Amino acid sequence: MSPVLRDDKDGVATLTLNRPDKLNALTVEMFRELRRHVIALKEDASITCVILRGAGRCFSAGHDLGDIAEGEAVPSPGWHSETLRLLEKLPKPVIAVVHGHCYTGALEVALAADFIIAADTAKFADTHAKWALTPIWGMSQRLPRRVGVATAKRLMFTAETLRADAALAAGLCEMVFPEASVFDEAEAIARSICANSAFSHAANKRLLEATDGWPMDAGLQWEITENEGLGPDAKGRINAFTKKS
Repeated sequence: MSPVLRDDKDGVATLTLNRPDKLNALTVEMFRELRRHVIALKEDASITCVILRGAGRCFSAGHDLGDIAEGEAVPSPGWHSETLRLLEKLPKPVIAVVHGHCYTGALEVALAADFIIAADTAKFADTHAKWALTPIWGMSQRLPRRVGVATAKRLMFTAETLRADAALAAGLCEMVFPEASVFDEAEAIARSICANSAFSHAANKRLLEATDGWPMDAGLQWEITENEGLGPDAKGRINAFTKKS
């Protein structure tokens, strides 16, 4: 059984971290499979939105400490981080759906998604400091961009666990639903994304990525000069709306 499953339905690809007996603890093999799926999805025009979730009791308990202790054989320095950057730069919206544990390396994976939807059972934490580790998959860059520098420092220094309601208040996740319905809710949101233009989604992601953290005037100028214009589906969408009206 693959450690990362892919299931496609109505324009939505669901990637499932699939080591439920190990709480989806992250290994090199899991990253290798995740990377393979991400590369394939980049060129798959049939997919408009991606959901990333975990099988079994949780999203993921984090980096497999057994693998760390044994010494991981990674293909190249920075390979894990590079894999998450590929996920982050997919020209399609990516939603991480978190239930149960989402600790440290798992949080770094979730933060590479465009936004996070949480079950009411979700628990988020960065425990690098507990194990005398430092982040190398992107925590120091993505967490402060999501929650602000001071909150990121607090979470990184204390290794505090945030439950779903606190994560929502901090801006770490966007929505919280009961665990019994969270995956259905996420699929409904993904379908609403699929109803809109894949061209616009890709263009908007590139625009937001390019100007993140820029001064306002520089960002506005970039928006004007690098505007990608009308998509190939614009005429049909506008005509359908005007005829319906």
